[in-house]
Amino acid sequence: MIPKQAIDIAKRFEGFSPVPYICPAGFWTIGYGHLCKKTHGPIDELQGDLYLQDDMAGAYKAVLRYCPVEMSEQRMAALVDFTFNLGSGRLQTSTLRRRVNEGNWSEAVNEIKRWVYGGGRVLPGLVIRREVEAALLRSC
Repeated sequence: MIPKQAIDIAKRFEGFSPVPYICPAGFWTIGYGHLCKKTHGPIDELQGDLYLQDDMAGAYKAVLRYCPVEMSEQRMAALVDFTFNLGSGRLQTSTLRRRVNEGNWSEAVNEIKRWVYGGGRVLPGLVIRREVEAALLRSC
């Protein structure tokens, strides 16, 4: 089950846009961070919620696949939001994944805080988002 905290974090940091826009990393996006085509028509918040639920389900499945270790709901929320934000490929190849699978949560905290770049530069919003996720990884 997708942790509610993951959805709350995504909504907080993505915000809602009813029309396509280019995110700081250079991708066309709509709703709450849903990747789309430039020509996507406007949506309402209900459709944004549906897109987010679907995107989060994919992120959740990726975390279960790549990090098959027992963890708290808070830690799962952090990893699901991270994966939603950056994609399952980034989780799959990351040192973060290795630290999680080793059960080395203190190093996982350090690793997640490294993912603050978008479009080749540090994005202040990502710094704050990673701090929120890091706090959840620290929890037991």
